[in-house]
Amino acid sequence: MSLVSLRQVSKTYDAGETAIRALMDVDLDIQPESFVSFVGPSGSGKTTLLNLIGCLDKPSTGEVSVNGTRVDGFAPREAAVFRGKHLGFIFQGFNLLPVLTVFENVAYPLMMVQSVPEKPRRDKVMHYLEAVGMADQKDKYPSQISGGQKQRAAVARALVTDPKLVLADEPTANLDHASAFMVIALMRQMQTDLKTTFIFSTHDPKIMKEAEILYTLEDGQITNQENLGPRANQ
Repeated sequence: MSLVSLRQVSKTYDAGETAIRALMDVDLDIQPESFVSFVGPSGSGKTTLLNLIGCLDKPSTGEVSVNGTRVDGFAPREAAVFRGKHLGFIFQGFNLLPVLTVFENVAYPLMMVQSVPEKPRRDKVMHYLEAVGMADQKDKYPSQISGGQKQRAAVARALVTDPKLVLADEPTANLDHASAFMVIALMRQMQTDLKTTFIFSTHDPKIMKEAEILYTLEDGQITNQENLGPRANQ
């Protein structure tokens, strides 16, 4: 069974007297344990597609299913609960809370979403900080670490709830090439080790080739699918 399934999904945004068609009649199936990238120019629909899969927005028409559940009709509270249980997010701006340490940022979803008790929460946070190579930075604040380290912390935060699916919108956009490849390699390692499905968007042609499957979007439609294989960059 597909982990993500879209059927005839369209999304239209009202912009005054005009309407902007962000997605048009998209059909898509993504299998569990995939490493997938959406590529295409700005305005092609990549972020809209991620937002619909991530229950951050609703389609104007069509059906969206994630992990066997129809999500396109969720009320805001239902969507929030589903995200907390099943999804992780990595953002291009890192979205770390500046007043919290690295450890506290990673622990935040376990406290606020899943109410995990202190001892197992600490063990779990340290497990993922060690997995992303950030255990020695746990007491630092976001302002005290590099961009690559911030994104590593963001990966740990996305994974700490054991999600089936992690969505990453331009996760390497604010990183230099070395840091960008390091973060993508880390995501691929987590996919292999944890059997997590990753879906990310990118503009960077070098990063595109790190995916196993590439979906190209143009003007709100998927125009091409390229299967690159599980170790296409090696």
